[in-house]
Amino acid sequence: MYQTINDFDSYISKNGGIYSQWYAGVATDPKKRLFNDHNVDQQSDAWIHSYDLGTDIKARNVEQHFLSKGCKGAPGGGDRSSCYAYAYKINGHTRE
Repeated sequence: MYQTINDFDSYISKNGGIYSQWYAGVATDPKKRLFNDHNVDQQSDAWIHSYDLGTDIKARNVEQHFLSKGCKGAPGGGDRSSCYAYAYKINGHTRE
């Protein structure tokens, strides 16, 4: 989990670094969530997701870390199978 937080922090820093311009969440299928639900462009947008963290609690801890830093999003989404954390930089075409 801590490696995921470090990886996300590093990625966000390299791609804009302003947390309020990013959305963080949890998902069972992060690619579907990113590219279908949030309309993130896989080729041109800045996005990242974790490997399977094993439990939704670990994924939610990652999510909460970034929400507390100012990322958009809200706790409580997903379900017990939401073992992945993800984040993307918000753009005019993305859907929060």
